[in-house]
Amino acid sequence: QVQLVESGGGLVQPGGSLRLSCAASGTIFSLNAVGWYRQAPGKQRELVATISSLSRRNYADSVKGRFTISRDNAKNTMYLQMNSLKPEDTAVYYCNLRAPGNDYWGQGTQVTVSS
Repeated sequence: QVQLVESGGGLVQPGGSLRLSCAASGTIFSLNAVGWYRQAPGKQRELVATISSLSRRNYADSVKGRFTISRDNAKNTMYLQMNSLKPEDTAVYYCNLRAPGNDYWGQGTQVTVSS
């Protein structure tokens, strides 16, 4: 069983930065793709960014050039560096680990971008 715990959310002004972290338990972290998703009020959960076990990255068009996903397999941790934040980035952010036959999710962390 894998548990994912996010941290780093909060309130930030437009144009500011935040760094989200997601720590994973277990031993399969390094073997699988991981990613960040977000869900704004009244909207469906959407992909933000993913990174494969070989560190191949994929980003939603809305965050390209502003967000960076990374992973540290030695620490079983993934990160999302968010720069130039906009009010439309406001959402609950969830980390995800996709293993064969299983999809694991964290509990979510709130990011609010507002002046």
